[in-house]
Amino acid sequence: MRNKALNLYEHDQKYDPVVDAALAPTIQESPAAEPTHEAAGWLFTGAIIVGVSILVYATFAGQLFQPLFQAAQAAHWSKLVVRPSLWWSIMGMALLIFRTIAWFRYRPFPSAGISDAPSLTVIIPAYNEGAMVRKSIDSVATASYPHDRLEIFVVDDGSRDNTWLHIQAAAKNYPNIVTPLKFPDNRGKRAALEAGFRRARGDIVVTIDSDSVIGRDTLLAMVGPFSDPKVGAVAGKVIAYNREKGIIPKMLHVRYVLSFDFLRAVQSSYGTVYCCPGALAGYRRSAVYEVLDRWMGQIFLGRQCTYGEDRALTNYILDQGYNTVYQRSAVVRTIVPWTYKKLYKMYLRWDRSYVREEIRLTRIIWKRPPGALAIALLDKFVTNLRYPIGYLSLGLLGILSFHDPMTIVRFLFAMGMMSFLNMFYYLAREKSWDFFYGILYAYFSFFTLLWIFPYAVLTVRSKSWMTR
Repeated sequence: MRNKALNLYEHDQKYDPVVDAALAPTIQESPAAEPTHEAAGWLFTGAIIVGVSILVYATFAGQLFQPLFQAAQAAHWSKLVVRPSLWWSIMGMALLIFRTIAWFRYRPFPSAGISDAPSLTVIIPAYNEGAMVRKSIDSVATASYPHDRLEIFVVDDGSRDNTWLHIQAAAKNYPNIVTPLKFPDNRGKRAALEAGFRRARGDIVVTIDSDSVIGRDTLLAMVGPFSDPKVGAVAGKVIAYNREKGIIPKMLHVRYVLSFDFLRAVQSSYGTVYCCPGALAGYRRSAVYEVLDRWMGQIFLGRQCTYGEDRALTNYILDQGYNTVYQRSAVVRTIVPWTYKKLYKMYLRWDRSYVREEIRLTRIIWKRPPGALAIALLDKFVTNLRYPIGYLSLGLLGILSFHDPMTIVRFLFAMGMMSFLNMFYYLAREKSWDFFYGILYAYFSFFTLLWIFPYAVLTVRSKSWMTR
């Protein structure tokens, strides 16, 4: 039976030239883009650019947007949108100032040393991953971590390609470290992770996606924050593995840097990272065991929860009173979508999970310490208001555009200006002209991705993973 299964895997191999090209470099040939302190010149240049941009904005904004403001004031009903938007903008500016200060003050936690590293279990769930799972396993097994305190569980979640062959080959290369597990059929990522959690013996458990590879020092960095007994979960830094394989991966790389090196660094300052990502997350095993059954049996609006397991588990950890933090020095490179279809499916899954877990967070958040609670309430209030205010403002924009078509031009100019200023945070972390792709992403998302969140709200009960 086993030989028959192997033959089926060999016969059912699927090749994608884009993925093959992305996976061609070895781990050593494609190093992670670590933050660099050599970017001081870029910071100075960025500060000049920002300053000039503000001067240009201050000089021309009045004339440029004056017709828009006059039109909005003339339509009395529009005050229902304009006034709330103004107050939301003021609160948003206050939040941005806080975020900027917290981001400047953030420092990574000290990594664990070889001599004092705790026992560690790494779980890699895989489904139809092919050769990439081998790269993922190799990156973990060859990382700087004492092998006598390391175990790796690789779970094949009923793959229909040759994933199991690659897992078996890796297990033979690391017989005392890698334990392969195989489901006869697809049960979902939660079930695959649960199989590893149930067998884990390490004090700390790290989960890594099978389309991701970690840096050599990542495991030691990931376990470092757990020296604080208040820490229950750790988010690693996720960057794009295939960033050179098209415009979409380039844009996503900039977005990922901003999401992790800015937002999660800020959230870490008050111990409330809202999502420890599936690509790289660490958990205190005892904390996971307290919530494992509830996490596996999670129900939302009468439906079994499937996707969004990372955000859900983070919420359960926060619910236990633990802190969740971000570790900048723990780097993982993951394959990001390179086509629009793959991209919108990923965002749709994320937004459905976001809706579900934000609702749960409204109950959990009150258990945070007073300081963290106050910041989190402001953060969540301002962040979530962007949806109703944003879509109402777009409606107003459309109506005003009928009276003055230049309204669209003014709006697009403002969008470019704001995204350009936002790239300061990217320039501060990476010495790269790729920040232009971050500006491009603002327009790309406006014209092609705005439909996703409303649709996610309407279909939030869907159980489809869309890739399984």
